[in-house]
Order: sequence, then C-alpha cells, then structure tokens
Amino acid sequence: MSDDNKTTHFGYTEVPVEEKVKRVADVFHSVAAKYDVMNDLMSGGVHRLWKRITIESSGARAGNSILDIAGGTGDLTKKFSRIVGPTGKVVLADINASMLNVGRDKLINSGVSGNVEYCQANAECLPFAENTFDIITIAFGLRNVTDKDAAIRSMLRVLKPGGKLMILEFSKTDNPLLTKAYDFYSFNILPKMGQVIANDAESYRYLAESIRMHPDQETLKGMMDEAGFVNTRYRNMTGGVVALHTGIKP
Repeated sequence: MSDDNKTTHFGYTEVPVEEKVKRVADVFHSVAAKYDVMNDLMSGGVHRLWKRITIESSGARAGNSILDIAGGTGDLTKKFSRIVGPTGKVVLADINASMLNVGRDKLINSGVSGNVEYCQANAECLPFAENTFDIITIAFGLRNVTDKDAAIRSMLRVLKPGGKLMILEFSKTDNPLLTKAYDFYSFNILPKMGQVIANDAESYRYLAESIRMHPDQETLKGMMDEAGFVNTRYRNMTGGVVALHTGIKP
C-alpha cells in the first residue's frame, strides 16, 4: 500500500484504498451463493484436506474460545464447534454480510447452534477485547484484506497469551513446472468455471490475481514476526500452492 497517495492493489489493478474494500465486497456478494460449489470444483475437493490439516494442527480442545475470521460459509467453524463443546465458543466473523448469512444458514441447517456466534467484522480492527481467544484462524481471507499488517496486529491483540494464530492461504510454489501449470489453470480455466457455475468470470479472475499479489511464505512469516508473534513457522501443502502459517502470542 502507498501511504503517499493511498492506493493499493485489487488483483493486478491499482485502486484507491477505500475503493478496494467495496470491490472485494462486491466480489463476495456475487459469489456467496455458489461459494461452496466453486471451492470443490476449483480445488478438486482438496480444500477440505487443507482445512482438516489446519484443524488437526490447531490443538483445539473442549472449552476453548476460537475466532474464525473470514469464516465465510463456516467449514472450520462447524468442526471447531464440535471440538470445543458446550463449554467452549466459536465466533464466525466475516466482513461480508452475504457470506456471513450463507454461513449462518448452512450451520443452523446442519444443527450447529449453541456454541457459535456470528459477527460482521473487519480483520484490521477486530471488535473484541484484548486476550479473548485461545485460537484464531483465517482461511483464504488474508489476501483480500487491504492492510494485512494491521490485521495481523489486530489478531495478536485479541489472542490470549499463549494463543495461536493460524493463517491458511494460497502461496507460492517452488517447482517451475507446477507454477506454470498452476498459472495456466488460474488464468485460463478458473475464470471460465466462474462464468459457467457462478455466472461471474471477473470475480474469479480477481481471485486468481489476488493469489499472485499475496506475500510469499517467508514474507508473511516476517510480517507475523514483526507484529510480535513468536515460534512462527509455515507448512507448505500441495507443493506450496497453499501454506499454513502459525504463530504464538507471547
């Protein structure tokens, strides 16, 4: 982001900061209804494995308080709800009302209710008290945040000492052949799928571009270190197509 003229990137396009928030909101208003279907198609269902590894790596247990930021349609929230049980709490937070509504309806229809709360919230300025949560997850959401450093600091603030942040996000491959195939898929196949399934090629073109603009593994680890997290590390999955970053609040 440029502090001088207050612009940032929306995919490959440079836009005013305030305009990015609206544009990202429009993308997710557009894709919310078909989000789960497209996730399965785009990843061949592998996103479920990535999320399962995240859950297994979380160390979540009964009685924990967990914040699922950019939780969208509630995949992680549903699993965490079962783990933390009646003495725990899971907050499903998303900046986008359409995504939050889809997630709420999906979870209620699947019988999840008692220990889940819903909150429309901006990751850059989370509306929770300091030292509130044992675990925070943000899955495939950080790349859409305008000020990622502010969001990471905000997450640190609301974690309890010893609490864990988990960032699951598309990242950078280190295999040239895989990178070439991934690029072809992202910029040629993905927008066409978006057009056919969700009647929206442009939103999926943005999503592909936003992945390329997201910080690589080492850069994101450095951002977490700079914010004040300790024991930061990352685990590449699917050849680095996705990485799971973790850090602890001291």
